[in-house]
Amino acid sequence: MFNLNVWQSGTAALMALSVTVGAVAPFITASPSLAQTTFSDVSSNYWAAQFIQQLSQRGVIAGFPDGSFRPEEAVTRAQFAAMVNKAFQKAQQRSPISFADVPSNYWASSAIGQAYTIGFLSGYPGNRFEPNQAIPRQQVLVSLANGLEYSPSGNTESTLQYFNDASNIASYARNPIAAATEKQIVVNYPNVKFLNPTATATRAQVAAFIYQALVSSNQASAINSPYVVALGSSTPTPVSVTIPQGTAIPVKYDKAEKILVTKDETAPLTLTVSQNVVTQDGSVVIPAGSQVIGQLKPATGGSQFIAEKLVLNNGQEYQLNATSEVITKTQTVNKGTSTGSIIQNTVLGAGAAAAVSAVTGDRAIATEEVLGGAGIGALIGLFFGKNSVDLIAIDPDTDLQMTINQNLLVSLR
Repeated sequence: MFNLNVWQSGTAALMALSVTVGAVAPFITASPSLAQTTFSDVSSNYWAAQFIQQLSQRGVIAGFPDGSFRPEEAVTRAQFAAMVNKAFQKAQQRSPISFADVPSNYWASSAIGQAYTIGFLSGYPGNRFEPNQAIPRQQVLVSLANGLEYSPSGNTESTLQYFNDASNIASYARNPIAAATEKQIVVNYPNVKFLNPTATATRAQVAAFIYQALVSSNQASAINSPYVVALGSSTPTPVSVTIPQGTAIPVKYDKAEKILVTKDETAPLTLTVSQNVVTQDGSVVIPAGSQVIGQLKPATGGSQFIAEKLVLNNGQEYQLNATSEVITKTQTVNKGTSTGSIIQNTVLGAGAAAAVSAVTGDRAIATEEVLGGAGIGALIGLFFGKNSVDLIAIDPDTDLQMTINQNLLVSLR
């Protein structure tokens, strides 16, 4: 199996990919991230917005320092080599070679060599790699199919007849693209019937291809896009599905924009799944609105959400082993600070509420502002006489995105 780590260009922050493989299907494994998830030049109705957003939510792509993604920018063969080199950890498939046009001090020299040895990319006659050449769409699809070791299961020419411009597909690319089509790696915008095989691949297109490659190898949940080429399948709908270890669950917290806790306290917390989590064939296994019940607990240097139970909209309950990253951001509360400015759009753990009350001298913090409605009176003495206190400051919509730590079997009935 493959182990997907990080892919990015050698220039300014092209993309980054961080995924691990689980030998179960059909689902996703991904790492949550606090990386940028929206870009100034990717509107919500942009055709590839979901591919880009889903990868960025998992910390697997990044934009540029100016906040843009530059979705229509071309990708070079060197940049793509860097992506696959860092994305797919595979055993060496063939002996390394030195390309005549890739000097040893070239920024992508190592990545190009590795991408060649693990079977994702090859060179041209004359021992040339053409690193600065813009990579065509068909080369990207061939690379992914070859690197993932996909072969067509059906008749190649019959499969390719789906595309109105199938005659433009190069002979070397026909079998791999047929395999990629069967695996639903192909994404065609604006017309799903036109592959445009010789057109230069853009950053948005590469993001879509890479995401669908993850879907095909059970490393990402399917996106309901009209531009994904789907030939149809007679595979029966499974009764249940295994959500593998490493899957990211997107969540939100509607009661407040911020949560404050002390570094030493445990506080109950219920989160809401913010968007449907689906299988490769589009079956919803964790619908938006489902509840994740757990606790905020002390962790090294901060606080961490520990999930305990998943409650679906239909009432089904599952024991859930999932955690967020450790949150270490702090907010200092000083003596004399207005309580109103602290607790606005904020809920507090009982310990944090006691700390705020003791430091500010305000004993009127309402129980509805405290997680679980816990009493704080008995805790105030712990902070009596202090002039300031540092509290862990949690942004629920970003800091609490969690990763499943153990395979979870969910019924589809």
